[in-house]
This record gives sequence, C-alpha cells and structure tokens, in this order.
Amino acid sequence: MARAWLPPLLLALYALAFAWRALGGGLLVGDDHPGQLYRLAHAVQLGPWPWRLDPGWWAGYAELQYYPPGFAYAGAALHLVSLGWLDLAATYHLLLWLTFLLPAATTYALLARVLGSPWLALPGAFLALTLSAGSRSGIEEGMRWGLVAARLGWGLLPLLALVLDRWADRATPPLGAAVLLAAVVITHPAHAPAAVLLVVLAAGHGPGLRPRRVKQAALLALAGAGLAAFWLVPLLVHLDMALPLAWGDASLRALGRQILGRPLLIGLALASAAACWSLRPAASRGGRGPGLALLAPAMTGVIVVDALIAQPVGLMWLPADRLADSLLLGLILGASLALGDIADRFPRLPRWWLAAAAIGACALLAAPGRAEPTLTLWPRAGPGEWPKRESVVAGARLDDLWRALRQAPAGRVLFVRSSVPLGYRPEWWRPHSHITALTPIWAGREIINGTFTHPSPVAGLLYTGSPANRPIALLAEQRDGVTLFGRRLETLSPEEFNRPAERLRVSVVVALDEDEGRLDFLRDNPVFARASRIGPFLIFAARAPRPLAARAGLQIWHLPAAGGAGEWAPTGFAYSPLWEARAAGRRLAVRRDDLGLLEVELPSATPAVIELTHSPGSAEWSGLALTGITGLALVVWRRRAAGAPPSGSSR
Repeated sequence: MARAWLPPLLLALYALAFAWRALGGGLLVGDDHPGQLYRLAHAVQLGPWPWRLDPGWWAGYAELQYYPPGFAYAGAALHLVSLGWLDLAATYHLLLWLTFLLPAATTYALLARVLGSPWLALPGAFLALTLSAGSRSGIEEGMRWGLVAARLGWGLLPLLALVLDRWADRATPPLGAAVLLAAVVITHPAHAPAAVLLVVLAAGHGPGLRPRRVKQAALLALAGAGLAAFWLVPLLVHLDMALPLAWGDASLRALGRQILGRPLLIGLALASAAACWSLRPAASRGGRGPGLALLAPAMTGVIVVDALIAQPVGLMWLPADRLADSLLLGLILGASLALGDIADRFPRLPRWWLAAAAIGACALLAAPGRAEPTLTLWPRAGPGEWPKRESVVAGARLDDLWRALRQAPAGRVLFVRSSVPLGYRPEWWRPHSHITALTPIWAGREIINGTFTHPSPVAGLLYTGSPANRPIALLAEQRDGVTLFGRRLETLSPEEFNRPAERLRVSVVVALDEDEGRLDFLRDNPVFARASRIGPFLIFAARAPRPLAARAGLQIWHLPAAGGAGEWAPTGFAYSPLWEARAAGRRLAVRRDDLGLLEVELPSATPAVIELTHSPGSAEWSGLALTGITGLALVVWRRRAAGAPPSGSSR
C-alpha cells in the first residue's frame, strides 16, 4: 500500500510547478491585478477601517467599504507580519501564491478527513486547483484575470466545511466556524450563501436534537454576520453609493449552457446526484457525507431563486452567475463522495488506481479546445497570457509616462481607456492590463478611469453619463475607445467634455494612439494644449492647473473657499455621506450635485479655508460596536465551554 504522504506530495509538486510557471518571474500585472495591488496599498497605507476615503481613484472613494476587503486585509496582515521586510509588490506576489494554492489545500484536507483516504481526496483537490469553466474563482478568471478575492473566498469554503465537520461528533458547534463565515463574507459575499448552507447542512447531521442543532446553526450564522458587521452594516446603510456590477449573463439559460456545454461538468453533476442518492439517510462516515453531498442541490435552489425572483425585482447585488462558483464546488465535493462510495462497494480496487482513473477521466472530459477550458492543466504561453510588470512597463514606456505626469499641471489625470492593450487584436477581450490603476502610487497623481469596472457613482458618470445608482451592464473594456461620459468619442464636443472635466479638476488627459482619429473633443479644445506622445500614449495637458484640496492630516483636507455667502462651492471630491465641512469652527451644510460630486454651502462670512473631513458616522460606529460585542460574546462562550464538564464527545 502506498504511503499516505505520497498523494499530498504529488498534489503539492504539481501545484508548485504550475505556480512557478504562471506566477514566477515577476509581479503579475495582467488584467485586474494592478487594481488589486492598489487595494492592498490602500489597506496598508490607510489602515483597516473600510470607511476611510482614498482620493486616488474616481475623485475619492471609500474603496474597501464598497468592495469586499478580505483579500486586501490578508495582504496587509502578511505585510505586517513581515515587519516591512516584504514591500507591497512582494506581499502581493506572495498572496497570489497562497490564493492559488488554497482551494487545492483546503479541498484535499476536507476530503481526506471525510473519505478517510489520501488517495480518494486527490481527484477533488486536483479539480479545485485546476478548474476554470467560466468560474470567477477558477484559474483563468480568478488568477489570470485577477478576480483574486473570488478565489480566496472559494478556498475558504472547504476550510469552513472542515471545521464544521467536528460538529458531526459533538453536541456544540465549533466557534471557529463563525470566524470563517465572517471571513467568507468580507472576502467575497457571493460565497456567503454557500457558507450559510454548509452551516445548515452540518446542523442536520450529528448528535443531539434537531431543533437544538438548528438553533445553534442560526446562532452560528448570526455570529458570523456579527463579526462582519463592521463592514456589512455601513455597506447596507450606504448601499446607494455602490453601483451593482451586473456585466455577466446571470440568466438560467446562460448558467445551463455553462454546465451542459462542458462534458466534465455534466459528469460531475451526475456523480454528485448519485452521491445524494446513495448517501441519503443511511450514510456512513459518521453522518459527514450527506451534508456535503446536498451542497450542490441546495446551491442549485438558491441560484434558481436568485435568477427567477431576486434579479427581476432589481436585487442585483449577488447575481446568479457569481453564485455558480459555489455550485461548482458542490459538484466537486459531491462527485468525490461518489468516488468514495465506489471504493466502498469495490474494496479490492486499489485506492491509487481509482484516484488515477478519476483524474484521467476528468482530464479527458475537460474539453481543452474551448476559449476558456474547463480545466487549466498548465499555464498557457503567449503574449499577454501571464504578463509581468517589467515587460509591460518597458513595452508601453510606462515609467516615462509616470515621469511626465509628475511634471504635468496640478489636477487629476483622466484616462480615456481603462486599460493598456498587450496585443493588437481588435476584440475588446484581447490581453490587456489595467496597470494605469497604479498611477496614484507610481506617479503620485489622482486618476479618473484607467482601472477596471468600478462601482463608484463617478465611475457610473464616466461610463453612462450619469452617477445614478443603476447596474453597470458593460465592462469598462467594452467602452474603451468607444464612449466617455456616456457619449461616443466621435460625437463628444469640447464643451460637453469640459463641463465634467472641469468639475472633476481634470488637468491631464491620456489617450492611446489607436484612438487618435476620435479625439476631436481634445484636439479642437482651447482648454488643452496639443498632444505630446510617449510610447503608445497621447498626453493632453490643460493650459492652466486645476489644484486639488490639500491634505492636512489623516482623512482631513483643506480647500480654499471660492464664492459668495450662501453659495454652494464645488470641492472636486466625489460625494460621500461621511463628509463633514467646517470653517472657523462652524459646521457647514454639504450636498451632492448632479455629477455625484460634493458641494459645500458657504457661510455669510466667507472663510479663507474650508476643512473637509471624512469621518465614520452612526452606521460605522454601530457596525464596529456589533462586531466587538459579537467577538466578546464568542470569547465568553468559548471560556464557558472550556470550563464545562467533559461530555464524552470529541473535541
């Protein structure tokens, strides 16, 4: 019989070789990765409080309040633990390795415990490592595209199931499950329904009366929500400040095509259904199998309800296509349980042989010829596939661009495009990098656009011409070189462009040379000088600076007052419900203008300087207090449980 350490060793060697090929050789900057690095910088430089405003993007936005902060928090923790030895780039690079490996490691640990065989755990872990199949958490989208928060949260789900597995042998649930549930919520809320389902399913299998276990499951879910309340409560109170990103096809027809069009997923679905049947009430393995086997059908029900009820009534925050990742994980776990059932029925078959046969069958059914494979068995080579910082910066002369922007007139930089192409194909989905998102870090200039599809109202203004809260149905890349402020580039007049550009304090516009024939709104614009060129970039600088408010402290800015008594003075900042304005010790009224920007009402005696502060309000303090109370309650609960007489159950 093969040694127990051989399966995890084989998995680790394959995973590390894959990661070395894909992630080695420099900082990955393809697609969304630069923006994720920027969010890590936000967490490191501004601290963990999600409501703190970052002025670098979109005229100021509380970046970690309206985008799940878990991935950035994980990076900030790595940076802190390294005592500064890891710089931001190295921290992000290490975090990518961990995010890539996590789903395989946690899935293997879970299946090895549930199936009782290291060999039978290997196929499921292999699938969790290599799955793509249109999944936001997979290799292509979760790693190559940079949707890293989705993959990190996906990797936490098997870990949550592993912790909950202890509940199958004891009367009280493990409190660590509440911490993991909160971690899933703040890392990627689309995985939260699956996390809650895992808690509910765990309650249905184990010792004790069912009503009591259901009550415990509800308390566990509430505890997880309470631990995440510091982020959840302000998010829900100020949800109108985040535009839903609904650019995917979340219809049941599209989701059906995603599964029925891939032989491997059909096979996993059939195997998972077989596991549900064979492990129903009289299952073995201490009651562990049925709970995991039911995850896929339970998630199917959640997705159907979301697609048929929630989305038609306008609840677009957790679209069904984002929930599909958890369904795919459920199929992997269910199929793995079916493999365990086969091993039980045919005990003479060597476990290593079953594992090899299962992995071989998965590879054969993976349909590698598709544009996005079902399984990514090895990183694809080619221009723009896994691009590194050094090659992208050198190829596009970005260092020269950032040097020029440092010397440009004061004000913000507006990028006509969200990304820099890494190939010369005409399609919008060609390889590209949102590396201009790092301009605030590497050039010290605040930017508008130049980054991925974003939920801020000012981003909505640039995408559609309005900051109104409505779903963003097209990716920023689909608008690149086509529209600006909701108007087609070739029809945008200088006057139509100047109005929002002036109020956003835009003093530099950066376009690409391939847009040259559609830039009359800049070429014929008396406000901007003739273009200069650096590599593929055309730079239009304003003839006069447009200064921004001066930073006067942490979340404090000073703005010269301009206007008469009672007038509403523009600030150049995006509106936020947390803004406060004061002058000479007196609080001033603030409001949101038609572009989604902040205005301040000037007092009768016009001051020389207005002090703007972005401070937490009642929702922020309430959420933080709820998190603290929940954490304290869990500590007390744990101490009481530790001091209770032994019950004979395993711990």
